[in-house]
Amino acid sequence: MKKILSLVLALALCVTLFAGCHGAKRMEAFVIPENFDMEREYTVTFWAKNDTNVTQTNIYKKAISDFEALYPNIHVELKLYTDYSKIYNDVITNIPTATTPNVCITYPDHIATYMTGDNTVVPLDALFVDSRYGLGGSELRFDGPTKEEIVPKFLAECTIGDATYAMPYMRSTEACYINKDYVEKLGYTVPDVLTWDFIFEVSEAAMAKDADGNFLVNGQKVMIPFIYKSTDNMMIQMLAQKGAGYSTDEGDILIFNDTTKELLSMIEEPAGTGAFSTFKITGYPANLLNAGQCIFAIDSTAGATWMGTDAPLCDISEDKLVRFETAVRMIPQFDTENVKMISQGPSVCVFNKSDPQEVLASWLFAQYLLTNDVQIAYSQTEGYAPVTTKAQNSAEYQDYLSRAGEDNALYYDVKLKATKLLLENTENTFVTPVFNGSASLRNAAGQLIENVTKSVRRKETVDDAYYEKLYADIASLYRLNQLGGAADGRQELGEMPTMSKVLIGVLAGTWVLIGAYVLADMLKKKKNQK
Repeated sequence: MKKILSLVLALALCVTLFAGCHGAKRMEAFVIPENFDMEREYTVTFWAKNDTNVTQTNIYKKAISDFEALYPNIHVELKLYTDYSKIYNDVITNIPTATTPNVCITYPDHIATYMTGDNTVVPLDALFVDSRYGLGGSELRFDGPTKEEIVPKFLAECTIGDATYAMPYMRSTEACYINKDYVEKLGYTVPDVLTWDFIFEVSEAAMAKDADGNFLVNGQKVMIPFIYKSTDNMMIQMLAQKGAGYSTDEGDILIFNDTTKELLSMIEEPAGTGAFSTFKITGYPANLLNAGQCIFAIDSTAGATWMGTDAPLCDISEDKLVRFETAVRMIPQFDTENVKMISQGPSVCVFNKSDPQEVLASWLFAQYLLTNDVQIAYSQTEGYAPVTTKAQNSAEYQDYLSRAGEDNALYYDVKLKATKLLLENTENTFVTPVFNGSASLRNAAGQLIENVTKSVRRKETVDDAYYEKLYADIASLYRLNQLGGAADGRQELGEMPTMSKVLIGVLAGTWVLIGAYVLADMLKKKKNQK
């Protein structure tokens, strides 16, 4: 027993020391080195998201190859994810063990949580203006943008508190993709600016059926006129258009208000008739749109290559396709003279490390992602817009925009219409406040719509008591009642790191064995006394 106990205690000590060496020790704030040491070798880990789009993967690989040719001593290791939430979960799991990547494609909402660690994410303001290695710096081996050449609206989205913790990488907004033929068949004309009333009116008109139960507008058994992919964006944008509360910059939760209830009540009727549904309930909007089973499909402009009869990334079989003209409009508005639409898209952050030279190497690669070659190539894969005026105003990009419809691949007209929609309305876009907990609030916003839609379909009673309970349930589910503002220090971290689990398990086992040893020793002494 003594030998076993000694072994367990030794193991516990080793695990404790290991966790201490690799755990969440306080990281010193990054200070820009006087010079970058080109005599050393560096490995930069780069985590990025890819929608199984091989072209995007090849763009990342080419960017890495071109960068490494300029900096032979910096080796970039690419790790691809299929979902931003998976990147987020892996990062927050790795923060306590100081095994975060060097460079990461992510969202400011997520960065706000990464920052719960001490100096985990590098603030970039000083790096931006460094004359040697900053944006447009004299020591760079590539032609990158200056700070002034990053679209100010997009750069401002990367500010958290009083500092900038990321650079925009690509930007998109949401668009409404419309089966124009069906709208006109129902006796309507697609306006330049959609309103919520117009969409719901046309959607209800599309629910008419013949004697055999087929929808008159498409002659099929299935028709869901209005499908919204991201219901969190739906609620956020409706609140913004109404000028209603969502949250403060400090993290106070304002979403549970009377306007939110009015907006949810607005979707009760179309949800009940089947005129409105969501991606989570019904399926991917593009697939139903392309099959002639949807009229208004709202999704990101980055999803434009899936939308329309000739969409290059269409996911349904040829025999299911219905030919129609695809119109592209901004999301519906309450006030057509004061339009508001969300700005979204991935950003790039740099994680702090104990070696400032390694951080500087990471910063050089992060900057390279904003060069024209990378920005233009990536934006051409989907309905993204480059984040620099340097790329947007280049002859190459302007030529690309001018060739809409030349083919259904690179110059797919729906994709280019969606891209131009964002470029022409950049000043009408907005973002939500970023704080530790803002990602949970975003999820809660969408869940409100999802729950009401499901409840109406199930014929549940939806009244004042229902909404009161709904608010309480959502606040509890997403722990919004624990936030109360970003200053309360609560961390929105994910699953406990593996090393922490091992340590807790070993320590628990140690105490069990200690207890067993003490008990056995007491029984032995008692027996000897007899």
